[in-house]
Amino acid sequence: MSETVILKKYASRRLYNPEDSAYVTLNQVSDIIREGKDVQVLDAKTGEDVTAFILTQIVLEEARNKNALLPAPLLHLIIRSGGTVLHEFFEKHLQDAINSYLQLKQTFDAQFSKWLNMGMNYSDMARKAMKGMSAFPDVFSQTEPTTPEKTANKKRGR
Repeated sequence: MSETVILKKYASRRLYNPEDSAYVTLNQVSDIIREGKDVQVLDAKTGEDVTAFILTQIVLEEARNKNALLPAPLLHLIIRSGGTVLHEFFEKHLQDAINSYLQLKQTFDAQFSKWLNMGMNYSDMARKAMKGMSAFPDVFSQTEPTTPEKTANKKRGR
């Protein structure tokens, strides 16, 4: 399980990390999450869990910096559907879909890496197998060259 960092949100909209005794920005919270830790944000005055609100702010902030998160038609549909349908969809389906995508991506990355390594190993094996072979046959060897006449004579028994 991942470690959970508990933050306090003050009325001034500032986030405080009691573990480090320091205020943190939304970007720093995002970095904490990217490190693999979970974050829980509690309202300093009421003790209410406001984690989802803060995480939504982070996603929206990143979307604003990139000028898009979701296409406008999908956002219209989300607004029309209302909160309960949307909440149910995100809770049941979207999280599973994203987890499946990440797992599939990890599997494909691992398989692709194996293929690359296999290709590198193949070239090493080919080099070793052909080590004793010459690119050109030895023209000056002691054996007689085979000509069509000699092959025909051998067949006739001469």
